[in-house]
Amino acid sequence: MYDLKNHRVFLRRTKYEELRKEDLYVGNKINVFSRLLHIVDYGDQFTARKVGSKKEKTLAMIKPDAVAKLGSIIEAILDTGFIITKAKMVLLSRKEAMDFYSEHQSKSFFSDLIGFMTSGPIVALEVIGDDAVASWRKLLGPTNSCTARSESPGSIRARFGSDGTKNAAHGSDSIASAARELEFFFPSSGGRGPKNTARFTDCTCCIIKPHAVSEGLTGKILNEILSAGFDITAMQMFTMEKANAEEFYEIYKGVVAEYNEMVAELCSGPCVALEICQTDAPQRLREFCGPADPLFNFPRVQLFLFTRNTEIARHLRPKTLRAHLGKTKVKNAVHCTDLPDDAVLEGMGEIGKAGEDSVSLQASSISI
Repeated sequence: MYDLKNHRVFLRRTKYEELRKEDLYVGNKINVFSRLLHIVDYGDQFTARKVGSKKEKTLAMIKPDAVAKLGSIIEAILDTGFIITKAKMVLLSRKEAMDFYSEHQSKSFFSDLIGFMTSGPIVALEVIGDDAVASWRKLLGPTNSCTARSESPGSIRARFGSDGTKNAAHGSDSIASAARELEFFFPSSGGRGPKNTARFTDCTCCIIKPHAVSEGLTGKILNEILSAGFDITAMQMFTMEKANAEEFYEIYKGVVAEYNEMVAELCSGPCVALEICQTDAPQRLREFCGPADPLFNFPRVQLFLFTRNTEIARHLRPKTLRAHLGKTKVKNAVHCTDLPDDAVLEGMGEIGKAGEDSVSLQASSISI
């Protein structure tokens, strides 16, 4: 690997078992030996052919009528073999919606479309896969959900849409459109795109950890959260740098034996940050994620030790999220806020600060 910033070789040929071939695509951020790297290009044509193959990026947008089915749609996307590399819940302004759908401005349905697309939050996703543009549109099904139910009953629009406008999701119709639409939601020029939907009031923070994202559990976790009656009012995918992870877990440094492992896990790959709203959200989410009562009255660190122990969760609260999706005390599927006072501090605005280094990737530099 060659470090473009410092103009030197950063890593020669070595074995790194935590890295998968599927992770090696332009635009991805990977963590190698505690260093966050941004893959900006392939080192040569041979690598591009072997690693890049037919990889394309496209926009998958979940419309207001289907946000309540967010988990099921993401499960369908992941089950098809796509990789989700960016995600953001936003509420479009009228101007933003009109700009996005400007090609339909002369159509009779334009006004209804704009009204619908600004009626509630949407979720924009960048998905990567072989022939992603065509593959995603095939998974979507026909534009009209009624037609989709007869012609493609297993498609997204057949399962979750209701008509030609409220049809659950959108997909770019060409590689050029995909590039333009992804730039709209995820600007590469340093802009922020449409504003996220975070409220930062009467809420709590939940982070789907990197191991769970990597294992394809994002959709399942979202489904369980929504099925339990929680509202997901904001969502964003990001990759955390080690320094940010250390700051995030600072309260446990020198107190919890697994502190270094926790930091390493949190910055090992993409996370999904969620803002969760419900009455008494911090306590209720803790109870949902793992053992809380009767341990809720323990001091903060003792509470942390118990609620994050997956084995204890399996014995005391076998139906909790961590009990059946967590693996270990560190890889326990999700982080949730310990105390109500921390809910806003751990909100999406505080945790989405990730740094990166840029590298050029060569196949000869990595043994997979």
